[in-house]
Amino acid sequence: MKILLFGKGGQVGWELQRSLAPLGELVALDHDSAALCGNFADLAGLAATVRAVAPDVIVNAAAHTAVDKAESEPELARTLNALAPGVLADEAQKLGAWLVHYSTDYVFNGSGNTPWRESDATGPLSVYGQTKLEGEQAVARCARHLIFRTSWVFAARGGNFAKTMLRLARERESLSVIADQIGAPTGAELLADVTAHALRTVRGRPAEFSKFAGLYHLVAGGETSWHGFACHVLERAQAMGQTLKVGPDEVRAITTADYPTAARRPLNSRLDTTRLRETFDLHLPDWKIAVDRMLDEIL
Repeated sequence: MKILLFGKGGQVGWELQRSLAPLGELVALDHDSAALCGNFADLAGLAATVRAVAPDVIVNAAAHTAVDKAESEPELARTLNALAPGVLADEAQKLGAWLVHYSTDYVFNGSGNTPWRESDATGPLSVYGQTKLEGEQAVARCARHLIFRTSWVFAARGGNFAKTMLRLARERESLSVIADQIGAPTGAELLADVTAHALRTVRGRPAEFSKFAGLYHLVAGGETSWHGFACHVLERAQAMGQTLKVGPDEVRAITTADYPTAARRPLNSRLDTTRLRETFDLHLPDWKIAVDRMLDEIL
């Protein structure tokens, strides 16, 4: 099996290099790759790359993820999040290849407090959410597609919310964190491992591809708020001997309205993972497990 991975330098892409390598020959590209085009702003170059590599599987971990910045550059966000994945879908369809793509809870409007199912009506609140939704629709043009919607992704590599909270708790005398947005922090490792498991499954049962192709919600087990996430990180850090100016009991809980941003965020980012778990026979561990592992690594 030949696998073509885009976005190898990101948090998810970095972990995918590890999880996909045992499955076959892996060609991993980033936006600045030289020999082959991994730049999602170059649509013709992307198509040419897919034709040159002729993969059995395309995995797209590249995207415009700067949520607030997307509000001021909607056309770039649309190119990277919708048009480029559409090119991959069309080329994958011609090859009969599988296409794996990652999306977001931001395709929903965040109302209510019930976990969103794949069949629920979408209603993005931001340019980022809208362009990611358009990307989902484009990817679905490929018959053999797997779309994984996720939320609140973190990893030991690169910047993330947990690292930011640790830095601020060391530097500042006070800390305020939003408490009315609810979701599941999800490790890039989990996304990568589930992707590899799903690909192993679908490639092993080619006659049943239509049973597996489609849209899935993929997040860690449990739920919390950004405030709860921050408090857990700081509590764990203190238990590991870290010196903080702001402890977990001193973090002030605020509302989304108290912290205005260019892009609107959904309040309810809960995702129902029943379809994924039943289809691929998976157990999704609680979010705290991966957060604790990451903290053990970076601290």
